[in-house]
Amino acid sequence: MARAKMLLVEDDAALAELLTWHFQREDFDVAQTPDGEEALILAQERTPDIVLLDWMVENLSGIEVCRRLRRMNETANVPIIMLTARGEEEDRVRGLETGADDYVTKPFSPRELIARVNAVLRRVRPALAGEMLTFGDLEMDTVAHKVRRAGGLVPLGPTEFRLLRHLLEHPGWVFSRERLLDSVWGQDSEIELRTVDVHIRRLRKAINAGGLPDIIRTVRSAGYSLDADAA
Repeated sequence: MARAKMLLVEDDAALAELLTWHFQREDFDVAQTPDGEEALILAQERTPDIVLLDWMVENLSGIEVCRRLRRMNETANVPIIMLTARGEEEDRVRGLETGADDYVTKPFSPRELIARVNAVLRRVRPALAGEMLTFGDLEMDTVAHKVRRAGGLVPLGPTEFRLLRHLLEHPGWVFSRERLLDSVWGQDSEIELRTVDVHIRRLRKAINAGGLPDIIRTVRSAGYSLDADAA
């Protein structure tokens, strides 16, 4: 199972320590800060799979951190769960309207929060919930490194496999060539952007062999997406 990267933004030191311990025990890779401004820097340096964000943190409010995370390309689609002592409906609505995916009111049990986090991750990052990724008639076994389309084995090179895995982990999301380059080749890669196009063409040829519908959508001036409507 893939290890999920969590960014925990909480200025209550005791609670932050407790949550870090519980989520590390569940095999999460936890980065923690009490500071809203530092949280934005950490999110840019290493894109998290999920953010736990307290409403009241140092320097920037949780609401403002949430708003800025949604504006950043790296974190625009990262799920955010807000933690707060505020229980009023108006505050909950404000948090959700700012871009939060879920809302947990203190006091809460770590067990409940873990369940809520896993539920969100299963919805948005299926690779973090199991070893088999599927999209329509396309299946990827991430452990055996095998891909099948309509029951037939699809031969893929290592780069095409990583590229397809990334798209399968985020079905429907549109990724620019720059984002794909960072995610599949790594941020320190000196590979040219057009290399992404070459590997997308190879991937298309492999998974569409035999006249199968093309499920990779090219979005003009934006990038690529795994989309059933592409065909």
